[in-house]
Order: sequence, then C-alpha cells, then structure tokens
Amino acid sequence: MQAAVIGVGYWGPNLIRNFLGNNHIDKVHVYDLNPARLEFIKKKFPEINIVKTEDDIFKLKEIEIVVIAVPVDQHFALAKKALDAGKHIWVEKPYTSTSEQARTLNKLAEEKGLNIFVDHTFIYTGAVRKMKELIDSKEIGDILYFDSVRINLGLFQSDVNVIWDLAPHDLSIMFYVLNKKPIAVVANGIANFYDYENVAHISVYFENNCFAHFHVNWTSPVKIRRMLVGGTKKMLLFDDMENSEKIKVYDSGIEIKEKEGIYNALVQYRIGDMYSPKLIATEALTLGVEEFISSIKERRKPLTNGDDGLKVVQILEAAEVSIKEKGKLIAIQN
Repeated sequence: MQAAVIGVGYWGPNLIRNFLGNNHIDKVHVYDLNPARLEFIKKKFPEINIVKTEDDIFKLKEIEIVVIAVPVDQHFALAKKALDAGKHIWVEKPYTSTSEQARTLNKLAEEKGLNIFVDHTFIYTGAVRKMKELIDSKEIGDILYFDSVRINLGLFQSDVNVIWDLAPHDLSIMFYVLNKKPIAVVANGIANFYDYENVAHISVYFENNCFAHFHVNWTSPVKIRRMLVGGTKKMLLFDDMENSEKIKVYDSGIEIKEKEGIYNALVQYRIGDMYSPKLIATEALTLGVEEFISSIKERRKPLTNGDDGLKVVQILEAAEVSIKEKGKLIAIQN
C-alpha cells in the first residue's frame, strides 16, 4: 500500500515516521504549502516522495491512504476530495469544523466502501486501554463521575479556541472508556486575548446520574494532564505527566448507611490500598497505524472512526454555543 501525508507541521513527522515504519506501506508521498518545511522533511526522511501539488495525491491511483494533518477548517474539503477519489482517509483531531460536515463525510465513505480513521491518539495508549479494561470489568463499579484537567502555558491557535484545541483528546477518552451517551452540555469560558477563548470549563451530563467535567486552559503556569474517574467500588487516577505509574487505582469510596433519628443518612468513608497496574509501552501512533491498515484489509471500521469523530464534534459545537450564551444548557441530539 502507498500513503500520502498532506501537512507536515508539528505532528507531520510523527505520522510520516510511523507510516514508513509499517510493513504494509511501500511508499509515502508528502505535500505541504511551505517549501522550506518540505525541504526539512526530505532531509529527515530521504525515502519519501515530495509531490508538487495536492491534486497529484488525488490523481495517483497507487495511493490508497490520504493522511490529513492541516488546520481543522481545511479538513472537510480535503477529506471529501480524497473520498471522491476513492482513497481511505486518516484525519487529525478534531475531525471536522461542524457535525454536518462529519455526517456528510461518514455517509460518503459508507457509500463508497471506504474507511475513515480519526486520530484520537490517546485511545491507543497503554494507559487509556487499561482504564477501559478496569471500567469494563466493573472493578471500579458503576461510574459516578469523570473529571479531566488539561492545562498548560501553551500555544494560542489562530483558528480555534482552547476547547477545539485541547478538549478533543479527553472527550474521545471519555466516550471510549465510559461508553455512555451524553444528553446535555454546559460550558463557560473567556477570551482574555484575541477572539478565541483561552480558558474554558465543560460539563457533560449523562443519564443514570453520571457526570463529566473538563477544564482546558492555554494560560496556566503549570502543565497538568490528569483524569479522575470515580466509581461505586474504587477510584482511578490517570496522570499523563508521570513517567511511570500513569494509572493508579484507589480502593477508596463512600458508603451511605441509613440511620434512624436525627440524621437520615450516615456517610462513611472507605480508605484502602492503592496499586498501579502494568501498562503496554508500544507507541500509540504505531498502534493507530496498524489498526487503520488492518481495518482496511479486513473491510471493517477502525476503532476510532468517523462516528467517533462526529460524537466529539457534537460536544465541541454544543460547548461553543453554551459559552456564547453564558453557560446555557444545550441538549445533545443522539
């Protein structure tokens, strides 16, 4: 198989390296608007083929996979061109600028029998795989809440706010590990600089009294990448800044016991042991490329597909509407 990568900015070299490293890929073609960037990439990966225009990628019949790693406002047009040309597509997060665009691409891919892979990279990490395993096995119990913080003194994006930049990572993890349908979203945020919010909080409501919260921030003096999942049996902490012991499971919880008399209920706290499970160490992007290629060969949808991309975009859209309306509750159409 042959693949083409459109856009070789920050993430581009990682994509090229992993596609080149896959045994099923014979050749990687590359295109970028910046000639200096192409020159740099060619020196780093001499075996790649630089194409003169992006249209060359769609015309070359040998290319079966098109990887789209450009700003989100360009995703839809390039993805549609690739699908119309009969190519399977890999799209960076967030999938599209609107849910309507996502639905259009998903329908087109289904009609043409093509695969869409949305690069929700964290789904392929050992830590997130372990989170799902622990939750699915009911070791954590019934999930009560999902709390996420992703903050840093980071780069301001010129085309999207902090929600569209940082929240897709954690929203994709939420959908993957919880396997629950959201019913409503509330969000608050502020744009201290320029036109795009740089600090935001998102609350996602589910049925059965489950709740998720996300804090994203480009202007924090510290970098935090942390998730806390609370269950009826145990609690789980994922700290991506830890070099080891990224996942910790706490045998801690709350028990409510009915009590007659002056109090209706008695709250008791249970504090037990903590352990850190062993995690798979394989690079997430390597596993993502393997999954995408396997899904093409096996004629099935990949683990992170257009449907997953749509779910995340729906939350992002709702959060943006809520922010503009000062924290209004926005229902999610499932």
